[in-house]
Amino acid sequence: MTKRTSAKYKIDRRMGENIWGRAKSPVNRREYGPGQHGQRRKAKLSDFGTQLRAKQKLKGYYGDLTEKQFRRIYAEAERVKGDTGENLIGLLERRLDAIVYRAKFVPTVFAARQFVNHGHVTVNGKRVNIPSYRVKEGDVIAVRDRSKQLAIVLEAAQSAERDVPDYLDVDHSKMTASFVRTPSLSDVPYPVMMEPNLVVEFYAKN
Repeated sequence: MTKRTSAKYKIDRRMGENIWGRAKSPVNRREYGPGQHGQRRKAKLSDFGTQLRAKQKLKGYYGDLTEKQFRRIYAEAERVKGDTGENLIGLLERRLDAIVYRAKFVPTVFAARQFVNHGHVTVNGKRVNIPSYRVKEGDVIAVRDRSKQLAIVLEAAQSAERDVPDYLDVDHSKMTASFVRTPSLSDVPYPVMMEPNLVVEFYAKN
């Protein structure tokens, strides 16, 4: 579990961007960073700083993964044939907690991780409680019958805050989602610009 679940909006304020596109984000009210020095003039970032920020933003978006987890996913993206940045996005979007979030079964990616951890989700009819579980094309993800009437699920499904992307086939009447295909960067509905190419540059130099 991430250490920052209770203070997730600090990530928004640290980045100065509403990275999940949520109406509740404090960035909507004040764009400066958290803490007593948050209102100081922003210094121009170096190339390293820009790359680090891109990495922290992408890592934070998926529930503030640990550096060890994120680096492991990056290493796998690097090994796979093709563009490393695109591979990285594809691997992140295939995480079970990311799918549960994208399918609008829960309101936030943090809630998705907890929802999976607590055993509310099945993959192809079998209960899976590992948020990092890698979903494959054609897999069917479903909310367990006993969990379908939870308030968090009903509210998320009816929310107009975000749309379900077209690489998922979701039926909210049954609370099921089929993973149609692995998305590319342009397919993923990020509320802010993500720059996996800068993440690749960061790890190439560090």
